[in-house]
Amino acid sequence: MAPISGSLRDLQAEIQGYADEYSLQYFTQVFEIVDYEQMCEIAAYGGFPVRYPHWRFGMEYDHMIKSHTYGLSKIYELVINTDPCYAYLLEGNSFADQKLVMCHVYGHNDFFKNNRFFAPTDRRMIDVMANNASRVRRYMDRHGVVTVESFIDVCLSIDNLIDPWAPFREPPKKGKAAAAVDEEEDVHRLRNVRGYLEDYINPPDFIAKQREKAKAEKEASKRKLPARPERDVLGFLMQHAPLDAWEADVLGIIREEAYYFLPQMQTKIMNEGWASYWHSRLMTERALRDSEVIDYADACAGVMSMAPGQLNPYKIGIELFRDIERRWDMGRFGAAWEDCDDLRAKAEWDQQLGKGRDKIFEVRRLYNDVTFIDEFFTLDFAREQKFFTFQENRRSGRLEIESREFAKIKNKLLAMLTNFGQPFIYVVDANHLNRGELLLGHRHEGQDLKVDYARDTLRNLERIWRRPVSILTMIDDKPKRIRFDGSEVTISDEPAAFRV
Repeated sequence: MAPISGSLRDLQAEIQGYADEYSLQYFTQVFEIVDYEQMCEIAAYGGFPVRYPHWRFGMEYDHMIKSHTYGLSKIYELVINTDPCYAYLLEGNSFADQKLVMCHVYGHNDFFKNNRFFAPTDRRMIDVMANNASRVRRYMDRHGVVTVESFIDVCLSIDNLIDPWAPFREPPKKGKAAAAVDEEEDVHRLRNVRGYLEDYINPPDFIAKQREKAKAEKEASKRKLPARPERDVLGFLMQHAPLDAWEADVLGIIREEAYYFLPQMQTKIMNEGWASYWHSRLMTERALRDSEVIDYADACAGVMSMAPGQLNPYKIGIELFRDIERRWDMGRFGAAWEDCDDLRAKAEWDQQLGKGRDKIFEVRRLYNDVTFIDEFFTLDFAREQKFFTFQENRRSGRLEIESREFAKIKNKLLAMLTNFGQPFIYVVDANHLNRGELLLGHRHEGQDLKVDYARDTLRNLERIWRRPVSILTMIDDKPKRIRFDGSEVTISDEPAAFRV
């Protein structure tokens, strides 16, 4: 890796001037030039020059190198969410490609700095990653490579079991206001506007029993661990699993890095769409020269293409931002627009409000992919972009169009994005049946757990908890319990489904 110099440094100054002209706000941008092998190494590490040692990074590097060698893919750039923001340029790119990449990177940089979901992330993660790598290497020297690496395998298999909203949740405040609450206030007492009916509406014996019942439930909840279902499974295991000190530290490293990468998963469509929107604006309106048009069009065509059966975040993101800008410029939003039934009036609708630019900056700041699609993926947009749902034909084995109904399309898209299409898992009880078993719950959202995945995950959780582990779920619309006791997996019926 080497810092850019000469013409590339002048190009960065030029692109940065255009970004300032369009009011992009960004961290200090640092570009470094790398060859393709270095690019693949950094990409395998998730964009960072140093990570803890693990076989999966080598596997990903080998896959990328082979993919490039056989012409199946090409990495144009890498940019990471840090302050200053580091980005890597590929040594063999043409000058037009480097210009495109720089414009794209400034879009990402602006998104990292201003989107609400990136606010809690550690902007000095490069240093944190390097420190994590040093600690893991020390553990490998002390306990053996195989021992530590196999434990990392176990941790990585459950690194998605975190609470996406934990970084935004403030710790409970215990102040005078809470202490001032009257403990004798009875929530079970019905309101009585006529005093003489008090004994009839609120019988003393009934109220006393309800008080005792509430008190017993409160005491039971204090003894139960956790008091209520806990979604941050990794955090719970760190605190309560019988782990050695080095194991708890490794689990903490995996959890810390999972929370760092979480916003990138929550905003993949928006992030890539925003960067693509700005490289398009900066290139076509400012930076592009006549001699570079063909190279630019060729690069964009490859990035924006949508293969059958695939969702391209670059394409859907940029088109949605363009659609939002156009609609808010023309006033195609609000109650008047929604209530208009005249197709001709809608086709000619243009109030010339000019609010599009302000609106997309607001969206960039406040939304994630789920809320972005939920609010701005409209029927008109779906028709314009020719969206449809598909399924496999069991006879031919080919994917065929299933439906063009807007509701099905949008619901399927939201289902893919909600919790990244993964199951909602909670810690329910750390001492189930008073036997030290770990009980988990699956909040069923219409899709059953993949039983083979559940079996393997329970085995890995048992390795951490060191006691039997089970999960409450639904299989074929019937409540079930899947349990691993250290030797075999069993599936049994349950009287009721898990509820949060």
